[in-house]
Amino acid sequence: MTWRRFLAAGLVAGALAACTASKPPADKLVLTRAAFGDLPGWSRDDPSAALPALLKSCAVLLKGPDDQAVGIAGQVGDWRAPCADAAQVAPGDHAAARALFERDFVPFRAADNDQTEGLFTGYYEAELRGSLTRGDRFTVPLYRRPTDLVSVDLGQFRPSLKGERIAGKVANGKLVPYATRAEIEAGALAGRGLELAWVDDAVDAFFLAVQGSGRVILPDGTALRVGYDGENGQPYVTIGRVLAGQGVPADQITMPFLRRWIADHGPDGVALMDKNPSYIFFRELKGDGPMGAQGVALTPGRSAAVDRGFVPLGLPLWIDTSDPVDPSGRLQRLFVAQDVGGAIRGPVRADLFFGYGPDAANHAGLMKGKGSSWLLLPTGAAARQGPRT
Repeated sequence: MTWRRFLAAGLVAGALAACTASKPPADKLVLTRAAFGDLPGWSRDDPSAALPALLKSCAVLLKGPDDQAVGIAGQVGDWRAPCADAAQVAPGDHAAARALFERDFVPFRAADNDQTEGLFTGYYEAELRGSLTRGDRFTVPLYRRPTDLVSVDLGQFRPSLKGERIAGKVANGKLVPYATRAEIEAGALAGRGLELAWVDDAVDAFFLAVQGSGRVILPDGTALRVGYDGENGQPYVTIGRVLAGQGVPADQITMPFLRRWIADHGPDGVALMDKNPSYIFFRELKGDGPMGAQGVALTPGRSAAVDRGFVPLGLPLWIDTSDPVDPSGRLQRLFVAQDVGGAIRGPVRADLFFGYGPDAANHAGLMKGKGSSWLLLPTGAAARQGPRT
């Protein structure tokens, strides 16, 4: 699940945005130094459950030289001691894990300008029914990345565009837009041998793209794991925002609601999906997965997608938000930033990965809470942020 996928989050976040009358100021991350005692629920979480995710990120971060910058998270050298200490904590040792974080990291409350409240949503690994060949009810293709698709990291050309990407194809020496979702659905890529698999439901395929990865259960019962491998570069339009613009109350728009609406409205449901011109391509995943944008397998309940224009991948973050599933009504937990998403924008914004299966799908589909986040910076990086204010 890389920059690729436009998370279910975007479906609901867009609906909320449609109800905002005034244009907000440009996003700006503001950090306020805090203490672990300031984190709501910190004493009740088991931070050892986040260590496997952190260690996966450490393996990526520590590949760089000590002076390599990691955004607000300092330099690679700042991570060597925390990562070494994390590797020494025995699995499930709650006390040692807590001591590690309280010794090697410093929490900073994140704000967008002066706004400390943001939106927190969820995603999961989807399940579909399909086949490696077309036939019977399996008529909806999942396409591999086309060879003529060109992705461009604009930050390599203009520092002011860091984190921004576009995609298209080259025609007559120029980069031009790629086919839209509607054009691809109408057959723009047919006959090129790009079909990775065929599934039995177009709505499931649409929401697979929203989630970014999934398992296609084949007729013999085996599973084909698929994940993001690029997108067509067309702008992402949140279908939740479209419905909100038509008068549907924004607070009703969750993923289950959108699925029902599409199913209940026949051609209008298809037309709603076609309002989004973005289309993503898939590849087969081997081994552990799904994979996040940092290149590591995501950890259910502990990996989060963030806007890496503000939050570096690999950074631990504390989330305090409402939870429609937990009996307490709150989700207060340590996550690790390991993924991104086109709909995940802003300094106080995260999409929380809940894993695979019906429970994960239910939790992610209903997750849409306002809340706050604290970024845990290594002590070396924290020292450069200045004293507590």
